[in-house]
Amino acid sequence: MSDADDSNPIQEPLDLVRLSLDEHVFVKLRGDRELRGRLHAYDSHCNLVLGDVEETIYIVSDEEDDDTVKTVKKNSEMLFVRGWLTPQITDHN
Repeated sequence: MSDADDSNPIQEPLDLVRLSLDEHVFVKLRGDRELRGRLHAYDSHCNLVLGDVEETIYIVSDEEDDDTVKTVKKNSEMLFVRGWLTPQITDHN
């Protein structure tokens, strides 16, 4: 990274995650799952600690002629998420 623009708060990829601390975030997980919650902590492996979490699970029907998707929602007060599960983290907006 260039040192020419020191006013930019984003110098490394995880700086984007750092700027989301104590903010509501959207986390796309492997296995057709999504999380929405407040980001409390993270580490260099993108392990996350989220609070006030709403988890959405999408279940696709196994039947050939049925393309329905069932949605299951779960709520958790606090949740630890392994970094290898998180291909995408964005702000909640």
